[in-house]
Amino acid sequence: MELKTVDLAVEEHGEGTPLVLIHGFPLNRQIWQPIVPLLKSKARLILPDLRGFGESPREVEGYSMRLLAADILQLLDRLNIEKAIIAGHSMGGYVALEFAHAYPHRLKGLALVASQADADSPERRQARLITAREVRSRGIRYIADGMPSKLSEDVEIQHQLNQIISTCDVAVVVAALRAMADRRDANLWLPEIQVPVLVITGAKDQLIPPERAHSFIKLVNKGWMVEIPEAGHMPMMESPQRTAEALFQLICAANGC
Repeated sequence: MELKTVDLAVEEHGEGTPLVLIHGFPLNRQIWQPIVPLLKSKARLILPDLRGFGESPREVEGYSMRLLAADILQLLDRLNIEKAIIAGHSMGGYVALEFAHAYPHRLKGLALVASQADADSPERRQARLITAREVRSRGIRYIADGMPSKLSEDVEIQHQLNQIISTCDVAVVVAALRAMADRRDANLWLPEIQVPVLVITGAKDQLIPPERAHSFIKLVNKGWMVEIPEAGHMPMMESPQRTAEALFQLICAANGC
Protein backbone atom coordinates (compact mmCIF):
# COMPACT_ATOMS: atom_id res chain seq x y z
CA MET A 1 0.00 0.00 0.00
CA GLU A 2 1.37 3.40 -0.98
CA LEU A 3 1.75 5.79 1.94
CA LYS A 4 0.64 9.35 1.19
CA THR A 5 3.23 11.50 2.91
CA VAL A 6 3.06 15.22 3.66
CA ASP A 7 5.68 17.96 3.80
CA LEU A 8 6.39 18.41 7.50
CA ALA A 9 7.11 21.79 9.02
CA VAL A 10 10.69 21.76 10.27
CA GLU A 11 13.41 23.93 11.75
CA GLU A 12 17.15 23.31 11.69
CA HIS A 13 20.10 24.33 13.83
CA GLY A 14 23.81 23.66 13.50
CA GLU A 15 25.70 21.38 11.15
CA GLY A 16 27.35 17.99 11.15
CA THR A 17 25.74 14.61 11.90
CA PRO A 18 21.97 14.88 11.27
CA LEU A 19 19.96 14.35 14.47
CA VAL A 20 16.19 14.27 14.00
CA LEU A 21 14.29 15.11 17.21
CA ILE A 22 10.69 13.85 17.07
CA HIS A 23 8.27 15.21 19.65
CA GLY A 24 5.69 13.22 21.57
CA PHE A 25 1.90 13.40 21.91
CA PRO A 26 0.12 15.84 21.91
CA LEU A 27 2.99 18.30 21.55
CA ASN A 28 5.19 19.88 18.90
CA ARG A 29 8.82 20.71 18.18
CA GLN A 30 8.91 23.46 20.82
CA ILE A 31 9.65 20.87 23.53
CA TRP A 32 13.20 20.44 22.19
CA GLN A 33 14.15 24.12 22.41
CA PRO A 34 15.94 23.82 25.81
CA ILE A 35 18.55 21.44 24.36
CA VAL A 36 19.10 23.25 21.05
CA PRO A 37 21.76 25.66 22.43
CA LEU A 38 23.56 22.71 24.02
CA LEU A 39 23.77 20.55 20.89
CA LYS A 40 23.73 22.85 17.85
CA SER A 41 27.54 23.07 17.81
CA LYS A 42 27.79 19.28 17.86
CA ALA A 43 25.21 18.13 15.29
CA ARG A 44 22.76 19.21 12.61
CA LEU A 45 19.56 19.38 14.61
CA ILE A 46 16.35 18.73 12.67
CA LEU A 47 13.13 19.48 14.54
CA PRO A 48 9.96 18.49 12.66
CA ASP A 49 6.34 18.84 13.67
CA LEU A 50 4.61 15.50 13.13
CA ARG A 51 1.64 15.63 10.78
CA GLY A 52 -1.30 17.38 12.38
CA PHE A 53 0.79 18.99 15.12
CA GLY A 54 2.45 22.39 15.31
CA GLU A 55 2.71 23.91 11.85
CA SER A 56 2.51 20.68 9.82
CA PRO A 57 -0.47 19.83 7.59
CA ARG A 58 -3.51 18.58 9.51
CA GLU A 59 -4.05 15.53 7.35
CA VAL A 60 -5.35 12.58 9.37
CA GLU A 61 -6.42 10.05 6.73
CA GLY A 62 -4.72 6.71 7.43
CA TYR A 63 -2.99 8.09 10.53
CA SER A 64 -0.57 5.49 11.91
CA MET A 65 2.93 5.20 13.36
CA ARG A 66 4.03 3.67 10.05
CA LEU A 67 2.68 6.66 8.12
CA LEU A 68 4.40 9.11 10.48
CA ALA A 69 7.67 7.23 9.91
CA ALA A 70 7.18 7.59 6.15
CA ASP A 71 6.74 11.33 6.66
CA ILE A 72 10.15 11.40 8.39
CA LEU A 73 11.72 9.51 5.49
CA GLN A 74 10.24 12.01 3.04
CA LEU A 75 11.69 14.81 5.17
CA LEU A 76 15.17 13.26 4.98
CA ASP A 77 14.80 12.99 1.20
CA ARG A 78 13.71 16.62 0.99
CA LEU A 79 16.76 17.70 3.02
CA ASN A 80 19.12 15.45 1.00
CA ILE A 81 20.11 13.43 4.08
CA GLU A 82 21.25 9.88 3.42
CA LYS A 83 21.43 8.71 7.05
CA ALA A 84 20.36 10.29 10.33
CA ILE A 85 20.21 9.61 14.03
CA ILE A 86 16.53 9.43 14.91
CA ALA A 87 15.50 10.40 18.44
CA GLY A 88 11.86 10.11 19.46
CA HIS A 89 10.08 11.28 22.60
CA SER A 90 7.12 9.21 23.82
CA MET A 91 4.88 8.80 20.73
CA GLY A 92 7.84 10.08 18.73
CA GLY A 93 9.70 7.02 20.01
CA TYR A 94 7.03 4.77 18.50
CA VAL A 95 7.57 6.60 15.20
CA ALA A 96 11.36 6.21 15.53
CA LEU A 97 10.99 2.46 16.08
CA GLU A 98 8.80 2.13 12.99
CA PHE A 99 11.42 4.10 11.05
CA ALA A 100 14.17 1.77 12.30
CA HIS A 101 12.18 -1.26 11.16
CA ALA A 102 11.07 0.09 7.78
CA TYR A 103 14.17 2.04 6.74
CA PRO A 104 17.24 0.55 8.49
CA HIS A 105 19.50 1.68 5.61
CA ARG A 106 18.70 5.32 6.48
CA LEU A 107 19.43 4.98 10.20
CA LYS A 108 22.72 6.04 11.82
CA GLY A 109 21.60 5.82 15.45
CA LEU A 110 18.41 5.54 17.49
CA ALA A 111 17.27 7.19 20.72
CA LEU A 112 14.10 6.67 22.70
CA VAL A 113 13.32 9.43 25.18
CA ALA A 114 10.64 8.53 27.75
CA SER A 115 9.31 5.91 25.34
CA GLN A 116 8.99 2.13 24.96
CA ALA A 117 8.80 -0.71 22.48
CA ASP A 118 5.76 -2.42 24.03
CA ALA A 119 2.37 -2.28 22.35
CA ASP A 120 -0.55 -1.15 24.51
CA SER A 121 -2.03 -3.65 26.92
CA PRO A 122 -5.77 -4.22 26.40
CA GLU A 123 -6.45 -1.92 29.38
CA ARG A 124 -4.17 0.84 28.11
CA ARG A 125 -5.63 0.57 24.63
CA GLN A 126 -9.14 0.93 26.03
CA ALA A 127 -8.07 3.94 28.09
CA ARG A 128 -6.73 5.68 24.95
CA LEU A 129 -9.98 5.05 23.10
CA ILE A 130 -11.97 6.45 26.02
CA THR A 131 -9.75 9.54 26.04
CA ALA A 132 -10.31 9.94 22.29
CA ARG A 133 -14.07 9.80 22.86
CA GLU A 134 -13.87 12.38 25.66
CA VAL A 135 -11.73 14.75 23.58
CA ARG A 136 -14.17 14.46 20.70
CA SER A 137 -17.13 15.32 22.93
CA ARG A 138 -15.54 17.79 25.37
CA GLY A 139 -12.84 19.46 23.30
CA ILE A 140 -9.09 19.91 23.55
CA ARG A 141 -9.26 21.41 27.04
CA TYR A 142 -9.99 17.93 28.35
CA ILE A 143 -6.35 16.94 27.87
CA ALA A 144 -4.78 20.43 27.86
CA ASP A 145 -5.88 20.85 31.50
CA GLY A 146 -5.54 17.25 32.66
CA MET A 147 -2.39 15.93 31.01
CA PRO A 148 0.49 18.33 31.91
CA SER A 149 0.61 17.28 35.58
CA LYS A 150 1.21 13.69 34.42
CA LEU A 151 4.07 14.79 32.19
CA SER A 152 6.08 16.80 34.72
CA GLU A 153 6.08 17.87 38.37
CA ASP A 154 7.48 21.28 37.39
CA VAL A 155 4.68 23.87 37.47
CA GLU A 156 6.31 26.17 34.90
CA ILE A 157 6.78 23.27 32.48
CA GLN A 158 3.17 22.22 33.08
CA HIS A 159 2.10 25.73 32.04
CA GLN A 160 4.19 25.55 28.85
CA LEU A 161 2.75 22.14 28.01
CA ASN A 162 -0.79 23.39 28.60
CA GLN A 163 -0.18 26.15 26.06
CA ILE A 164 1.24 23.74 23.48
CA ILE A 165 -1.56 21.19 23.88
CA SER A 166 -4.20 23.94 23.68
CA THR A 167 -3.16 24.60 20.06
CA CYS A 168 -3.95 21.02 19.00
CA ASP A 169 -6.77 20.06 16.67
CA VAL A 170 -9.38 17.66 18.07
CA ALA A 171 -9.46 15.46 14.95
CA VAL A 172 -5.66 15.10 15.01
CA VAL A 173 -5.58 14.21 18.71
CA VAL A 174 -8.30 11.59 18.22
CA ALA A 175 -6.46 10.12 15.20
CA ALA A 176 -3.16 9.99 17.11
CA LEU A 177 -4.75 8.30 20.14
CA ARG A 178 -6.27 5.63 17.93
CA ALA A 179 -2.98 5.14 16.09
CA MET A 180 -1.10 4.64 19.36
CA ALA A 181 -3.75 2.20 20.55
CA ASP A 182 -3.31 0.18 17.36
CA ARG A 183 0.49 0.29 17.11
CA ARG A 184 2.56 -2.88 16.79
CA ASP A 185 4.81 -4.46 19.40
CA ALA A 186 8.27 -3.24 18.39
CA ASN A 187 10.11 -5.70 20.66
CA LEU A 188 9.92 -8.20 17.80
CA TRP A 189 12.42 -6.30 15.66
CA LEU A 190 14.72 -4.81 18.31
CA PRO A 191 17.39 -7.53 17.79
CA GLU A 192 17.54 -6.55 14.09
CA ILE A 193 18.72 -3.00 14.84
CA GLN A 194 22.42 -2.74 14.07
CA VAL A 195 23.09 0.90 15.00
CA PRO A 196 23.83 2.29 18.49
CA VAL A 197 20.66 2.65 20.58
CA LEU A 198 20.19 5.02 23.53
CA VAL A 199 17.28 5.02 25.96
CA ILE A 200 16.76 8.10 28.12
CA THR A 201 14.33 7.64 30.99
CA GLY A 202 13.17 9.86 33.83
CA ALA A 203 13.16 8.31 37.30
CA LYS A 204 9.93 10.19 38.05
CA ASP A 205 8.14 9.29 34.81
CA GLN A 206 4.49 8.58 35.66
CA LEU A 207 3.60 7.25 32.20
CA ILE A 208 6.53 5.03 31.18
CA PRO A 209 8.55 3.83 34.19
CA PRO A 210 12.31 3.17 33.94
CA GLU A 211 11.70 -0.59 34.18
CA ARG A 212 10.52 -0.52 30.56
CA ALA A 213 13.92 0.85 29.53
CA HIS A 214 15.74 -1.98 31.29
CA SER A 215 13.79 -4.62 29.37
CA PHE A 216 14.26 -2.71 26.10
CA ILE A 217 18.05 -2.53 26.39
CA LYS A 218 18.32 -6.30 26.87
CA LEU A 219 16.92 -6.86 23.36
CA VAL A 220 19.20 -4.57 21.33
CA ASN A 221 22.74 -5.35 20.18
CA LYS A 222 24.47 -2.05 20.93
CA GLY A 223 22.46 -0.15 23.51
CA TRP A 224 22.64 1.64 26.83
CA MET A 225 20.35 3.51 29.16
CA VAL A 226 20.62 6.88 30.88
CA GLU A 227 18.28 7.41 33.83
CA ILE A 228 17.81 11.03 34.93
CA PRO A 229 16.84 11.18 38.63
CA GLU A 230 15.12 14.59 38.55
CA ALA A 231 13.15 14.04 35.34
CA GLY A 232 9.64 12.82 34.69
CA HIS A 233 8.22 12.32 31.20
CA MET A 234 9.87 15.46 29.75
CA PRO A 235 13.65 15.04 30.23
CA MET A 236 14.55 17.53 27.49
CA MET A 237 12.67 20.27 29.37
CA GLU A 238 13.25 19.14 32.95
CA SER A 239 16.93 18.29 32.62
CA PRO A 240 18.23 19.67 29.31
CA GLN A 241 21.91 19.43 30.21
CA ARG A 242 21.74 15.73 31.13
CA THR A 243 19.58 14.99 28.08
CA ALA A 244 21.96 16.82 25.75
CA GLU A 245 24.97 15.01 27.23
CA ALA A 246 23.30 11.64 26.66
CA LEU A 247 22.42 12.49 23.06
CA PHE A 248 26.01 13.66 22.46
CA GLN A 249 27.19 10.23 23.64
CA LEU A 250 24.95 8.70 20.97
CA ILE A 251 26.34 11.05 18.31
CA CYS A 252 29.85 9.93 19.25
CA ALA A 253 28.87 6.25 19.23
CA ALA A 254 27.22 6.60 15.82
CA ASN A 255 30.37 8.20 14.42
CA GLY A 256 32.72 5.69 16.01
CA CYS A 257 34.50 8.24 18.19
